Amino acid sequence: MALPEVVAQYAPFCADVFSAEAFSEFKRYISGLIVSEHKPVEGINRLFVFESRNQSALNRLLTVSPFSLAAVNQARWAVLASVPATRRKPKGVLSVDDTLLTHYGQDFEQIVQLFDHVSGSYVWAHDLVTLHYSDDDTDYPLRFQLWRPVDLAQLEQGLRAAQVPLKASKDALKETAPRKWRGYLLGVWQRRQKQPPELRDLYNSKLSIAQDLLQQWVTAHPADAAPVTFDNWFTQPDCCRFLDQTLHLPYVGS
Repeated sequence: MALPEVVAQYAPFCADVFSAEAFSEFKRYISGLIVSEHKPVEGINRLFVFESRNQSALNRLLTVSPFSLAAVNQARWAVLASVPATRRKPKGVLSVDDTLLTHYGQDFEQIVQLFDHVSGSYVWAHDLVTLHYSDDDTDYPLRFQLWRPVDLAQLEQGLRAAQVPLKASKDALKETAPRKWRGYLLGVWQRRQKQPPELRDLYNSKLSIAQDLLQQWVTAHPADAAPVTFDNWFTQPDCCRFLDQTLHLPYVGS
């Protein structure tokens, strides 16, 4: 398989991000993602029948190659800015949302059972929080971060170390109703996370991730005052105050 034309044309934007060998594998991997359907790394590697290589080279790109994901994202912005149809426009809108990336099986790092509102059931998934851009012509993600499930033991230890009172009557929930215990601890953390400040570092919630993504975007693009939209899950007082009083951005929640 030869490189698709779109990869050959725009891959040079990423050339400075990788070593020469890693850049070659990067182009092969992106090409495989475009032309294949749900193929693993081995399947993508086998697509290149006229330039056969050991699969380990592609594995190294994804597991040990020391490239910066932030630098790749910067290069992607440059690609999008180079095309008039995908260039950001004055009437563009930002949006914040999270997406379940479902998996079959449980042998994935940081995977957890999450409720899928579409199917109405719990699924094994990762949860990706995204800051998205859209206008009349185009839409694409700007920044993103994988949400990680809370470490309940670490959260409990941190709350107790900060002398936050926990009800002794709730201790039994650890064994009898783990989900209720998780909900109780997170509720206590949410109410107390700003007092003292170190409690904020015990857990990075989806709401916290969304605020971090917005702060990073505004810091990098201080002149961009695009309105921010989000659904009812993110329409919470802390998030609205943060957008209004800290970032000074207009917003629409549901």
